[in-house]
Amino acid sequence: MEQVRHTVEEIFNKDFKKTAIQGYNTNDVDSYLDELMADYQIFESNISELEETIEKQKLEIAELTRRANSVTATTSTSNPATPSANANMDILKRLSNLERRVFGTANEKTE
Repeated sequence: MEQVRHTVEEIFNKDFKKTAIQGYNTNDVDSYLDELMADYQIFESNISELEETIEKQKLEIAELTRRANSVTATTSTSNPATPSANANMDILKRLSNLERRVFGTANEKTE
């Protein structure tokens, strides 16, 4: 971020050289500098507010990330065997089908 070149205090304390010839109207210069100082104060206020907002958003992001990670960890630990359980179930079904084909059903043996 770029730094401003003048602070409110520097603008307030700025002295202009006086010339022997008619120079600037000091009231015009003073009123313009007052406007500049007011603008700088608004800028400084806006920057402070935005920095506070950024900090709050960073904290909120950290909290939401922590929550998401804990939900993901809870989900992972609550059903860790689901993929292997499905694979085991498929193996048991295949084994059962093979046993029926090789040995026949229980009804066929008793007949």
